[in-house]
Amino acid sequence: MRVAFAVPTTEIPAAVIERFLPEALDFLRRHVAVNSGTGHPPGIARNADIVAEQFAHLGFQAERVPAADPQYGEHLFLRRRGPGRGLLLVTHLDTVFSEAEERKNDFAWRVDGDRIYGPGVIDNKGGTAMIWLILAALQESAPAVFDSTDWLIAANAAEEELIPDFPAQCQARVSERFRAALVFESCGGQSEGFSLVRCRKGSANLRLIAEGRGAHAGSRHHEGANAIVALSHLIQQVAALTDYGRNLTVNVGCISGGGPINRVPHEAFCEVNIRAFDEDTLQSAVSDIFKLVGTPSGVHAVSDGFACTFGAEILSRNPTWPEQPSTDALIARWVRVAERLGVTLHVESRGGLSDGNYLSRFLPVLDGLGPFGRNGHASERSADGTKVPEYVVPSSFAPLAAVHGSAILELLQDEPLG
Repeated sequence: MRVAFAVPTTEIPAAVIERFLPEALDFLRRHVAVNSGTGHPPGIARNADIVAEQFAHLGFQAERVPAADPQYGEHLFLRRRGPGRGLLLVTHLDTVFSEAEERKNDFAWRVDGDRIYGPGVIDNKGGTAMIWLILAALQESAPAVFDSTDWLIAANAAEEELIPDFPAQCQARVSERFRAALVFESCGGQSEGFSLVRCRKGSANLRLIAEGRGAHAGSRHHEGANAIVALSHLIQQVAALTDYGRNLTVNVGCISGGGPINRVPHEAFCEVNIRAFDEDTLQSAVSDIFKLVGTPSGVHAVSDGFACTFGAEILSRNPTWPEQPSTDALIARWVRVAERLGVTLHVESRGGLSDGNYLSRFLPVLDGLGPFGRNGHASERSADGTKVPEYVVPSSFAPLAAVHGSAILELLQDEPLG
C-alpha cells in the first residue's frame, strides 16, 4: 500500500535537531557508562535496557532474541509499526572493550573540546544515539511520515564477531514494503571528512597447524622436527599472498606453539585473516593457502628425515558486500540532499566488516550513517598525545542528522528504488 501525503515533507528543520541534540548526547553518555564488551551478556542486557527505554518514548516496543550462541547474550529489536513503507535501521550493542581493559586504560566518558572519548562512542553507541536523534526530530517535524512508516531498529548483540544469526533474524522481520537497511556505523572512515560506505570486504579466517616431532633439546635434538620453524617458513609464504593491486590482504594475526625451551616443539599454530572485495579473489586466496599447506615441509629430523606436516581449517567466512546499483541509488540521493544542505559527503569502500555484508543479500544497504569520529577499537592514550582512544566529534551529529533525516523523508515518500 502506498500512503499519499498532501504536502510532501523533504527537510528536517535544523532548530528541531538542535533542540533534541542535548538529550541525544545524554543518552549516549548513559549508554557508554555501562560496559558491553562482546561476550559480556550482563552488560549487553543493561545497555539494551537503556536503549529500549530511550526509544519507548517514541512509541517503539522492544523484543529480545537470544543469540544462537548463548555466550553473546540477546539481540534487541525495536518496532513501531505503520501502514506504509518500512525501513530497517541497524546498530549494535557490543564493543570490543572488556571491563578490564577499560579500567587499565582509565577509558571512560571524557569531554575534551569538540571531542568526546569513551568506549563505543563511535562503534557503535554513537550510531544508536544518531538513530534516536533522527527519529525524535522526524516525529516532531514530519509526524505524518513518521506515523505511517513501519520502523524496525535492529541492535546486534555481537556485531564485533559478525555472527550470522543476527541478519537472519533481521530478514525474518522485514517485508516487501521495506525500502532499505541503513547501517549506522561511524562515518569516519578513510576520508578526511564525512563519508558513506559503498561496499565492504568479505573475510575468511583460517587456522594453520604445523605438526613436528618432539625431542630433548640437548641430547636428542637431531631426532626432533621443529614445528615452530616449519610454521615460520609457511607464514612467510602465506603473508606474501597479499596483493594490494587486487585489494587482497592476508594477515597472520596470532601464533602459538611449543612448550618448555628444553624441548624441540612438536606442534605450532597460527590464525590468518583474509580480506577482499569480491568473492572470487577471496576464494582464490583460501585455495592458495590450502595448496601451500599441502606442500611438503622442508623442516625434518636429521636422524631419519621425519618431516613436519601442515594442516588447515576454516574458522569462519563472511561474505563480501560488493558494489550494487541499489546502494549507488541510495548514495546518489544522500549526496544530493547533502549538497542542498551544504554538507560534503565522501563515498568510499571499506576493508572492515559490518552487518551490511549480510544485509546486502536481501535489502539495498547504505552504511556509514553514524557520527564522525576516529580511532575505533583503541583505548590507550600516550603522554605525548601520539595515541588517543576512540572519540566522537559531537558537532558532527546535527549536520549529519539533518542530511540523513531529510534523505529518509525523501526515500519514504518517493518512487521505489530502481
